[in-house]
Amino acid sequence: MDEHESRIDQQQRSTLEESPDFGALNRRGVLRALGVAVTSLAALGSVTGTTTGINDGSPDKEARRARRRSAAKRRIDAAMENTMAREFVSHPINGDELWYPSKLASYSKGLPHDALGEVDLEAYQALTKAIEGDGEFSAIPLGGTRMLENPEATYSFNMTGYDPNDVYIEPPPAFASAETAAEMVELYWHARLRDVPFTDYDTHPLVEAATDELGDLDDFLGPTKDGTITAQTLFRGNLEGALVGPHISQFLYQDIQRGMIRQNQKFPVATPGRDFMTAYQPWLEIQNGRPPTASEGYSDERYIITGRDLATLVHRDTPHQLFLAAALILLDAGVPLDEGNPYTDSHVQSSFIDYGIQDVIGAVTSIVLDVQHANWYHKWQVHRRLRPEAFGGRLHNHLIGKKDYPIDGQLLDAAGVGRTRDKFGTYLLPQAYPEGAPLHPAFPAGHGGIAGACVTVLKAYFEEEARLPVAVRPTADGTALEPIRESLTVGGELNKLATNHTLGRNWAGIHYRSDGADGLRMGERLAISCLRDRLQSKAAVGSFTLTTFDGEKIEIQS
Repeated sequence: MDEHESRIDQQQRSTLEESPDFGALNRRGVLRALGVAVTSLAALGSVTGTTTGINDGSPDKEARRARRRSAAKRRIDAAMENTMAREFVSHPINGDELWYPSKLASYSKGLPHDALGEVDLEAYQALTKAIEGDGEFSAIPLGGTRMLENPEATYSFNMTGYDPNDVYIEPPPAFASAETAAEMVELYWHARLRDVPFTDYDTHPLVEAATDELGDLDDFLGPTKDGTITAQTLFRGNLEGALVGPHISQFLYQDIQRGMIRQNQKFPVATPGRDFMTAYQPWLEIQNGRPPTASEGYSDERYIITGRDLATLVHRDTPHQLFLAAALILLDAGVPLDEGNPYTDSHVQSSFIDYGIQDVIGAVTSIVLDVQHANWYHKWQVHRRLRPEAFGGRLHNHLIGKKDYPIDGQLLDAAGVGRTRDKFGTYLLPQAYPEGAPLHPAFPAGHGGIAGACVTVLKAYFEEEARLPVAVRPTADGTALEPIRESLTVGGELNKLATNHTLGRNWAGIHYRSDGADGLRMGERLAISCLRDRLQSKAAVGSFTLTTFDGEKIEIQS
């Protein structure tokens, strides 16, 4: 159980349940007790095309009334547990926005900027006033034609699980910290190694240079083997299973059975060697919200064999795409369902609706909007962390003597940064996407939160200790798959999928490592609360058992 989750306040709940209004299912009384605005039942019936009364001649009148009372109680119990009965969750910040009056460490892409790429302070104030409820979103001045991505969604609500404004996440590392500097050094190496096949890591000289430099950094939090960064740990995630087998999860290689259609996972990959926003003026125009003048090109279809391929996959993906595919792969492979499934030992009925195929697919797709509301709250209302491309602009202007910025020295002296200057003529962080990052803040990573929530759902429904029946890897040219003898678990490959999903955006240059790592855990927290609510809807009593990203085995009960 998460340390930030409090016990249910039984007194609040019992006070509501003992109300005569609750017992009689007086809707006005129940909703007033919860502080909810009351709508006329007659008006509600006219909108839905139904009547709210029960036919007095119906033989099951009392049973239907009891059913309604039970439905109301379940919904109210879930609402109380997720909101009023929880203590307020604190949201610690890294202090950057308060520390720097010029907002040099805060997100501002899409607003007007000066020649250094620093935001117009009046425009930034208009943005924060609108986000904090003291101004209008329509009053935010933009620097170009691209629009901000839905900051008003930070005020949206969820109907299941925790309120999106009430999910804990660690704060991001500060702008001037050694950890942020180490994250930026890693991103410069990501950019230099985008086109190197993962199978070449053991022998490639740039890989050796990257591991040597990252291994000498203070506060670099990437995975290691016996305390050392190696070719096999480079650019991977820290979760259990992420270092086992191929760099890429089996759920991004194996065929997907979509009804009668069996689909391989080859796709057109971005043209190797094409990086963007490496010249200063295009970089500045894109910070102001102008669309890019360059466009990306694509090569033939193949499986993922490089970091650029992975960045391409997560560029225009739909939010649930990879995780719905993983669910279909698991179902097609006959992977056992979770031990808490109450139908596992039944000789009469299968888990077709509840706990089975339709439940899995519904859960893994519906969780996306819930976790995105939480992502957006933290992005816009709490942290407003600047994107790595903007940090690259600060670094460039510092190193050419335009302005001093509080940047940790290990980034200023990094070999990966120097190699970038040698290749492109600037110290800007090369981007894999022509437009760079999307127009919303960096922390937490949207892909990280989604991955954390969706993988948690899949680990809850399937037996995560089961072995995948087959394991594959792409051929050297990525045009076909070949079998391997690795013994890979469902849970390990789902964890690897989660890290691939979020680190793919790092390969593009648009996120820091901590954006995804902390986003995964926030998504996990929200998913656990939603799964508990989902159990409340079942006719048969069951549970979910899973291992968290931090290695704790938990059981979720209704």
